[in-house]
Amino acid sequence: MLRTAINEANQKIIERIKAARPHWVGVISAKEAVPTLAQGKKLLHAGPPIVWHDMTGPMQGACIGACLFEGWAQDEKQALHLLESGQVEFIPCHSVNAVGPMGGITSANMPMIVVENITHGNRAYCNLNEGIGKVMRFGAYGQEVLDRHRWMKESLGPALNDALKLFDNGIDLTALMAQAITMGDEFHQRNIAASALLLRTLSPKLILLDRSKAEMEKIFSFLSVTDQFFLNVAMAFCKSIMDSAAQIKEGSIVTAMTRNGKEFGIKVSGLCDQWFTAPVNTPQGLFFTGYSQKDANPDIGDSAITETFGIGGAAMVAAPGVTRFVGAGGTDVAYEVSEEMSEIYLEHNMLFQIPTWNFQGCCLGLDLRLVVETGITPLINTGIAHKQAGVGQIGAGTVRAPLACFEKALEALAKKLDV
Repeated sequence: MLRTAINEANQKIIERIKAARPHWVGVISAKEAVPTLAQGKKLLHAGPPIVWHDMTGPMQGACIGACLFEGWAQDEKQALHLLESGQVEFIPCHSVNAVGPMGGITSANMPMIVVENITHGNRAYCNLNEGIGKVMRFGAYGQEVLDRHRWMKESLGPALNDALKLFDNGIDLTALMAQAITMGDEFHQRNIAASALLLRTLSPKLILLDRSKAEMEKIFSFLSVTDQFFLNVAMAFCKSIMDSAAQIKEGSIVTAMTRNGKEFGIKVSGLCDQWFTAPVNTPQGLFFTGYSQKDANPDIGDSAITETFGIGGAAMVAAPGVTRFVGAGGTDVAYEVSEEMSEIYLEHNMLFQIPTWNFQGCCLGLDLRLVVETGITPLINTGIAHKQAGVGQIGAGTVRAPLACFEKALEALAKKLDV
């Protein structure tokens, strides 16, 4: 009887996920998206709750960068004083309908993507992708990083928002992603097809804007070479869907997975807003020239919301072009990964059919019970940050979610249900 009740609740959640239709409708400042950021010195961060002294290098580096970007400090020394003396409050992105890649550090005046789930009426937010290399999300905060963020605030963000206003209901992301997954994207480590499709969709509206030729050339150049630009859009897409799924406060489907560099945290539909955490693992993969595994920071970032939805590592078979980049082997290994992942998800989502999986849909409905029963933990595709603040990205790879947080959640669910 109990199993039937959980299964019925899970089916309601799956139907809610299938019905969701997120649209990209705008780009606004973080303080408009999250009003609490407008008061005092507050920063959003990735993962479950964490304090300054427990943060690893990339997140601390991004905090320093955000203090400089907001003008709260004039140099690194002043920024460190602010942070170490407790004058900055930290809020998990997930607590305010948002997600942030890697460090996830987002401050009041950074632009944020707005994705609206048209079906269920909720919104989700994510900052804009900065490209690769020395970027704030990986902990870099040099002058070039700050200059890029100021340009994104003053030029790129407003231009994208103005272009999106020229669409009826923004851009239908389900339709765009359904096409991109057939072109080799899994939406976590590979977004080149979706980014290209997005630029193709935006271009006819961007050229209508009243901007200088030089500024438009800069915007088009940035979007044309930023292969991972769509990642942040995909994260907001997944967040908007999983938040709407979490409104059904029953069942055993995982509605959030995220990492703060110290702990991996999950939330489960039947356990509402509780975090269940365990120490994170460190990603394994391929490194840029001059770096190796000893330089790698432990797992970090909200981008595992893609695997929560059922893409990313779970859809590895869709992206044979990325398997070597993340050190996952060849296409046979990619197939084996997705087959293994399908054992811990309840269904397949036929809105996202994968040609290299005989047009089977991507995974859907990560079930807490199946993870614990099989011992198979979600595999996550991820970038690798240097463990020291200020360096940035040094590679890409894969990492497993720790089993312990799923075991804790299952025990809590059993206790709630008086089993």
